Amino acid sequence: MSKKRLAVAGAGAIGRMHMERARLHPDCDVVAIADPPPLARAFARDNDARWFAGIDTMLDAVEPDGVIVATPNANHVEAGLACIGRGIAVLMEKPIADTVEDARKLVDAAKQADVPLMVGHHRRHNPILRRAREIMQSGRLGKPVSASALATFHKPDAYFEMEWRRRRGGGPVLINLIHDIDMMRFLLGEIVEVQALTSNAVRGFEVEDTAAVLLRFTSGALGTVSVSDCAASPWNWDLAAGEAAHYPRQNVNTHFVSGTDASLTLPQLEVWEYRGRKGWHEPLTVERSAPHTGDPYHEQLRHFAAVIDGKEAPLCSGDDAARTLAATFAVHRSAAERAPVAPRF
Repeated sequence: MSKKRLAVAGAGAIGRMHMERARLHPDCDVVAIADPPPLARAFARDNDARWFAGIDTMLDAVEPDGVIVATPNANHVEAGLACIGRGIAVLMEKPIADTVEDARKLVDAAKQADVPLMVGHHRRHNPILRRAREIMQSGRLGKPVSASALATFHKPDAYFEMEWRRRRGGGPVLINLIHDIDMMRFLLGEIVEVQALTSNAVRGFEVEDTAAVLLRFTSGALGTVSVSDCAASPWNWDLAAGEAAHYPRQNVNTHFVSGTDASLTLPQLEVWEYRGRKGWHEPLTVERSAPHTGDPYHEQLRHFAAVIDGKEAPLCSGDDAARTLAATFAVHRSAAERAPVAPRF
């Protein structure tokens, strides 16, 4: 596989992270950055990449093999359509778009043009989650009946100095919980019903700081997810899975899946099951898979290069990401209506 010439649209924190990973990746070479501010121009210069103020100018001048779109969410559709219209593969940061309707525009355009569109739900590339999915698909758990996830952490006061993070849409449901909903879909399949409560009782901002969510899956399994960004807690994937060195890793589980034959924990990959008769008076046995370490962003870049070459199908397609977005929006809709709702896709 030849080294892929990539461009990055958006040089904020996520765009810079992608740039740093890509510069060290054997399958990629970042040749250009599009972002208007002078700081972005300096960042491009420091990383031996060409700088452009706009994505259209960049695409016409550089003609990259693929583009990582890490612009603000509101610009995802415009940037994605600019790439798709030129036949250039897209790795779109999550969420795929600001609305499900806009997500569908991207999905339909990519399908019509036969251009690869994948979305950066990076946890799918974590070897821990991949192994968990293998265990579940093997049938070892029997019929899944319930799942629980915790996404509880504490964001410091400085995080909220940006006004948009205190406004509706800038809270932990769309910023953080969307990852856990995608994990639930990746492991358990489609979500067909959502019931939720949200609260802003701690900080009092317009945006929520806490949410409790009940999910129903097509299989009939039920799930619960709790998210809070004002909790002094180790129970969240970022701290437990060790994906990033800047989070102090904690030796805890955060996701739990129970089936009729066995149950599974993540990220520690413990399988709990009866080796003889089943029943609550019988002893349980636990078996653990040694969690493999690996940078999911690094693996995502390898995968993107393979998708560009047509050797692999996107692990998270635009259609898949739009369904995750629809289920996440259903959390806010259910909380507002005080009733169970179906995701609108």
